[in-house]
Amino acid sequence: MARIVVVTPNPAIDVTYRVQRQTVGDTHRVLETTRRPGGKGVNVARVLDALGLPAVSVLPLGGASGEWMLAALHDLGLRVASIPLTGETRTTVTVADDEAHPTVFSEPGPIVTQAEWGMLATELRRQLDGASMLIISGSLPQRSDATLVESWVAEGHRAGVPVLVDATGDALLAGARAGAEIVKPNLQELLDTTGATAAEPGIRALLDLGARLVVVSRGVDGITASDRDRDYTVDAIGGVSGSPTGAGDAATAGLAAALIDGRAIGEALRWAAALGASAVLRPVAGEVDLDAFHLFLSKDTHTDGAEA
Repeated sequence: MARIVVVTPNPAIDVTYRVQRQTVGDTHRVLETTRRPGGKGVNVARVLDALGLPAVSVLPLGGASGEWMLAALHDLGLRVASIPLTGETRTTVTVADDEAHPTVFSEPGPIVTQAEWGMLATELRRQLDGASMLIISGSLPQRSDATLVESWVAEGHRAGVPVLVDATGDALLAGARAGAEIVKPNLQELLDTTGATAAEPGIRALLDLGARLVVVSRGVDGITASDRDRDYTVDAIGGVSGSPTGAGDAATAGLAAALIDGRAIGEALRWAAALGASAVLRPVAGEVDLDAFHLFLSKDTHTDGAEA
């Protein structure tokens, strides 16, 4: 069975506070607290595992928070290849209610030394042996050079493995520059990273850098994919409400799972849209409603593929 390697450069303990109504400057009574191992790549790996696809998470972990996170990942039954850090694994805090968009506080992450990144590269090479895909997902810790992403893409290519980069900023540009088979920003990340004022020139900029396929999540406007020859569009799943946190990570997992299964790009986008919507129905990132996923996938979602 296909094995997917997921690199999470900046994992985090995700703490979610559910409150009645979030307002700036007020004291809030927390109605419910959840504490989960997180970071975009960890969320992707959890969704892949829920789909029955073997995935191994390669990630740096440090300090007491890193020890807690490693134990929590093992408790979830996830395959983990962790690199010990001298720094402390970060925490993200999400404040959510039933009405407003969640508010997220994201720490920058620990300082990772060159020697520690070297250990991660060595472990990545070992895990890529016999793998079917490499996913690089999430931000880099503070003071980390984005050329790290280029080196990881190169490791994937040396192993003969296609690479999907789900990142933003310099990390996204580095993935494109290294010739990643797929880069996957959301629309705002695309515009912020490229400085473009519309999607089309932003997509073209990433293709010109070297990306083979650019997939853009557009929220209620669906998902698009573009290479040098064609554009593809899939509508969003309508009538879904809940927490959008983690929906993009679930969409990344759906895209990867479909491509590993040999699906065409249009069908892979349908998987991504359906899994993203099914994640909205769950209260925390990294979880999906599989019954809803199969229901959404069975719907006649509009798919368009046109010459670019």
